[in-house]
Amino acid sequence: MKLITFIAADGSEHVGAIVGDGARVADLTLAQGSQDGFRDMLCLIDAGPAGLEAAQRLAKGARNTLALADLHLQAPIPVPRRLRDFLSFELHVRQSRANRHLFGIEGEPRDPALVKIPKVWYERPIYYKSNCFSVVGTGADVHWPRYSQTIDYELEIGLVTGRKGKNISVTDAPNYIFGYCIFNDFSARDAQFSEMQGTLGPAKGKDFDTGNAMGPWITTADELGDPQNLLMLARINGEEWSRGHSSTMHHSFAKLLSYASEEETVVPGEILGSGTVGGGCGNEQARYMKHGDQIELEVTGLGILRNSIVAPHVPQPPAFPIKL
Repeated sequence: MKLITFIAADGSEHVGAIVGDGARVADLTLAQGSQDGFRDMLCLIDAGPAGLEAAQRLAKGARNTLALADLHLQAPIPVPRRLRDFLSFELHVRQSRANRHLFGIEGEPRDPALVKIPKVWYERPIYYKSNCFSVVGTGADVHWPRYSQTIDYELEIGLVTGRKGKNISVTDAPNYIFGYCIFNDFSARDAQFSEMQGTLGPAKGKDFDTGNAMGPWITTADELGDPQNLLMLARINGEEWSRGHSSTMHHSFAKLLSYASEEETVVPGEILGSGTVGGGCGNEQARYMKHGDQIELEVTGLGILRNSIVAPHVPQPPAFPIKL
């Protein structure tokens, strides 16, 4: 199933399932019609396999459907219960570190193949916990913080947890996954590189309102199939900037979930970001966005996530080298 959260005519949030040819939506909140029904996406996830089966029945039996194009979509989970973002693609790590000279760090351009990556990166999937209250959906404006001049995107996939668990094995991890969505973890690169010289962060390099875009829907794990076989694209104003593939993750989605659960209980409705695919951000290409730019992220089976940049103080990307 493809599941959305949208704003109904009365202003309330409803959960819907995309049906038919992909252009229509069954309103699961209205169809359930009870206080204990699918009031929001977390309720549906919490209901477990039985809830998903009920949602499938309601979607198939829906007589009155809505036009997807007419709906105001929110992030599939407007406020996830927890949000972690990993660093799983080696090429992204290499190319990002090779371009630190753009900010006056490490002086000269470097060959990504010669960038030294700490041994621990290969041994375990590193992550940080992000702000679950700064999530927006497709079609939303991303309001750039006044302290930043470098507007960058991150082409990622978000794993949505479906069950509570602790010390989950890699083998068993797929049984705890509800589905997947597109994730754009926007980055204020100047703030990020400045702060992380203090050996902590990314802090305000990532942590600002509207900085985490997700959507347009959650594709359930059973429908998506193999999450390690997805083409990932990014377009700015219609021009392709990035093209990558989830098969190039050094740490699999199952490994991410297993590691997150080590001696820490994972609950339903969490988001685990894959990290940026190789080539999947402007920093790797020495190009940044500006006020008014339109960005689209597209991933096989997960749709297209569209957002617009609102940054009147950045009419053009800054010149290199960028002062921190």
